Amino acid sequence: MRTAALPRTPAGEAPPWLGASPVAALLAAQRPWREAAALVRSPVWRGHGVPDGGGLPVLLVPGFLAGDPSLSLLDRWLRARGYRTCTSQIRVNVDCTGLAVERLERRLVELTDRAGRPAAIVGQSRGGLFAKLVAVRRPDLVRGIVTLGSPNVDHLAINPVVAAQVRLVAALGTAGVPGLFRDDCVRGGCADDLAAELDRPFPAHVPYVSVYSRSDWVVDWHACLDPAADNVEVDSSHIGMSVHPEVYRLLGRRLAALAAPTAAPA
Repeated sequence: MRTAALPRTPAGEAPPWLGASPVAALLAAQRPWREAAALVRSPVWRGHGVPDGGGLPVLLVPGFLAGDPSLSLLDRWLRARGYRTCTSQIRVNVDCTGLAVERLERRLVELTDRAGRPAAIVGQSRGGLFAKLVAVRRPDLVRGIVTLGSPNVDHLAINPVVAAQVRLVAALGTAGVPGLFRDDCVRGGCADDLAAELDRPFPAHVPYVSVYSRSDWVVDWHACLDPAADNVEVDSSHIGMSVHPEVYRLLGRRLAALAAPTAAPA
């Protein structure tokens, strides 16, 4: 979990934003729109070759600075494939991790009570960290998790621009703005508690897939490589992972495996 524990990144494998030109940064910012356009033209969007979800409940968790609408296309697609989706009720993902995960755990309990079976969790970026924490706390209610571009082993291994946004939110939260995490959540007792909980052993019987991209301009892709996970590489932008055809094909396979009554770990 802690940055100091991570190996030094080889020069040839550095995050893409290091030494990048302004033109490269501009093209990277435009990429999610192209990926979304490719998705709606793709056969996978229409369900071609995608197994039925069999009513598996799926809890969707958005990333930092995003809310449930950011996963609306994924929500719509999963419902059309036979899954029973549930949103996180996160309007903007900027709250204290501890408080947010407690609310998400309650949301999971409600979903599994209604469905009468454990649920899968799909989380993007910071939402994937939440998914991992909930799975560690309540493995009895989690059928499996898929994280999309989530810094699962170092939650601060992020682009400096995003790091500045984190500091701004923390400063506003510390100044008393409600609903925002504080400095203590970034570097303090709350952050230490988060690190300790993320370092707990992940339940071996819960399938865990971490999707990462070397062209991720938000999270250092090395931080997505969790020894406890099945780490799967895609060629996608960070934000675009929730609208990328390749990711949808992957989700179609992995979630269908979780939906099977005697599914082995995906």
